[in-house]
Amino acid sequence: MIRLFVALKIPFEVKETLLNTCKDLSGNPEKFRWETPGKIHLTLKFIGEVDEDLLDPIKEELDFVENYHSFNCSVTKFDFFFRFKEPKILWAGLKTDGSIYELVNELNSKLEKFSIPVEKRKFKPHLTMLRIKKHPGEKFIQDFRNYRFDDFTFTSNEVALIQSQLLPTGAKYTEIKKYNLT
Repeated sequence: MIRLFVALKIPFEVKETLLNTCKDLSGNPEKFRWETPGKIHLTLKFIGEVDEDLLDPIKEELDFVENYHSFNCSVTKFDFFFRFKEPKILWAGLKTDGSIYELVNELNSKLEKFSIPVEKRKFKPHLTMLRIKKHPGEKFIQDFRNYRFDDFTFTSNEVALIQSQLLPTGAKYTEIKKYNLT
């Protein structure tokens, strides 16, 4: 079995700028295990565990992605996902072209033939910056929520099929195939 997802690739400079901003805002960056630039991406479709025999057919099925144009994106805000009232994920919100929703819907539709379930949750474009183990305090949360970006825009022109291996040290991502956007 192989664990896969489809992601919009984010330019390195954008990831680096976001991480530097996060570290500055945190007040004590060494206290946290930030996502590395190589792991920051916009998940378009989590595929999950599939039989390795399906890898080549899935790669081929995803060729349609190259019919999409590059996406103009802007970073809108920082916020958190909570579980049981505890902050678990710090994320940067993205605003992008409406066609990204069409791409997500088409991914769901085309991958359904491989018995990959359609995502029921509404697509929320975001970049995971930090997985939180211990509550960082209200000041940390408010500092991020109150931060405002000044016209932070970029273009993304690549989508990738990525393998995710869960290891004791964290997830390891390997790009399986890259799809260039026009």
